[in-house]
Amino acid sequence: MAKYSKGSQDKVEKAMKEKKSGTLKSGRSGKKVTSRKQAIAIGLSEARQEGKKVPKKAAKKGPSKKKAAKKSGAKKKAAKKGGARKSAPRKGGAKKKAAKKSTGRKRSS
Repeated sequence: MAKYSKGSQDKVEKAMKEKKSGTLKSGRSGKKVTSRKQAIAIGLSEARQEGKKVPKKAAKKGPSKKKAAKKSGAKKKAAKKGGARKSAPRKGGAKKKAAKKSTGRKRSS
């Protein structure tokens, strides 16, 4: 497993202390940071800018390929069954459309 350098650990620690004291601000907007995760992200970002050793962002863990294939196959079958039917026209639908068209603005000449 990749390790963080001492310098990057110090940056994160500093960012966390600033967050706790209420002096840590976000980049563009300059708003006060209240989230723990955001404070860590700011510390790591600063460490990267200085060239400290920071591992790349870990990939999200999702379902395995086999499980994903089974789920997608089941969804496709369900979609084919429901997609073949046509919905019946609604009662009074034509009247509403005609009423909307007739209430348009009149032009003055």
